[in-house]
Amino acid sequence: MFASIHALQPALLSLLRIVSSLVLFSYGTQKILYFPAAERVPDVGSLPWIAGVFELVLGFLVLIGFQTRIAAFVLSGVMAFAYFIGHASKSFYPAQNGGVAAILFCFIFLYIFAAGAGPYSLDAMLKRKQGVAAA
Repeated sequence: MFASIHALQPALLSLLRIVSSLVLFSYGTQKILYFPAAERVPDVGSLPWIAGVFELVLGFLVLIGFQTRIAAFVLSGVMAFAYFIGHASKSFYPAQNGGVAAILFCFIFLYIFAAGAGPYSLDAMLKRKQGVAAA
């Protein structure tokens, strides 16, 4: 049983990458592209707006699995900053300060940085093509 579960690990890594980056990407589209419409959007050039640019651009790169490790590392740091700048001062407890998503994103993207994009990614496709070209 564990062998069959273990065989799913690479595909589940890709699934974790795709779903988490898609959710983060949607935060960026809301802040930068105003879709979906929000009650409040950050002012252009403000810290939340800059975070939205990272969420949009790097979230998309992680979503498609291109330069995933670099993008995930930067996003992990952005989410750590988001937590400590925007949430931690409100309360020690993430459930009370609204920082649950920032913490989860921080550690998910840190894991993706360490583990890579998985088999269903542009990074993996390019690596396979390089292997075929070298042979």
